[in-house]
Amino acid sequence: MKNAMEIFKVLPRNNCRDCRVPTCLAFAAAVFKGEKNLEECPHVDKTVIEAFSHCNSDAQVLDSEEEREFTQLKEKVAQVDLASSAERLGGKFFGDALTLKVLGKDFRVDSKGNVTSECHVHRWVTTPILDYVISCAGKPISGNWVPLRELKNGAPWAGLFGQRCEKPLKQIADAHPDMFEFMVQIFSAKPAPSAFNSDIAVVLHPLPRVPILICYWKPDGVLESSLNLFFDDTAEDNLTIDSIYRIVTGLAVMFEKIAITHGQ
Repeated sequence: MKNAMEIFKVLPRNNCRDCRVPTCLAFAAAVFKGEKNLEECPHVDKTVIEAFSHCNSDAQVLDSEEEREFTQLKEKVAQVDLASSAERLGGKFFGDALTLKVLGKDFRVDSKGNVTSECHVHRWVTTPILDYVISCAGKPISGNWVPLRELKNGAPWAGLFGQRCEKPLKQIADAHPDMFEFMVQIFSAKPAPSAFNSDIAVVLHPLPRVPILICYWKPDGVLESSLNLFFDDTAEDNLTIDSIYRIVTGLAVMFEKIAITHGQ
């Protein structure tokens, strides 16, 4: 289960407190963060618990593979001349490290591939940052926005991207519109070009040369709400498609956690 809402769906959702947590939603968040075990809810079917345990076992294998991938990226970054690459990456080099703006926050990459920041450093951010240092061609942003499926290698990722990123963000914007606007502003959102006439149209920069455009239309009469993400058509020149997927989906998960914590 990739987020707390997936766990919430298998719970009785009656806030019975038999698990000693005030609400089912809070319990789901605690399970997702590893603070509680799913079997502590006495009302969840045993087959669901067994499946959840099996998925966790598979996740441990994936975590091991991810750790190897991360180590390999650090080794490749150690071979990059960060000082001469700063302009290519849209960053600045001073001291002994490269500084990049990631969602409006400063992240530092040193010559050994270590990533540090004053805010929380998560793997969904650090892996794409290292990949960016290695793979970014430094191509200038064109301003031509396209959906993920229209990127060179985006089509195979589009369906999963819709489920794991666009759908959760839409649910948050539907349930907590003011909070959603506040969250995007926290990460230095800029107004989108005037041609985009959605109710919310903002540009975020997960990485300096890889912006994303978020467009959200509120429900209007019989029309349902909708939310779509767009990418500059140069995105894959500056970051691999799997890292594009990873960092934007990670952002969606972070928004979900904020909504669960503060939206009750």
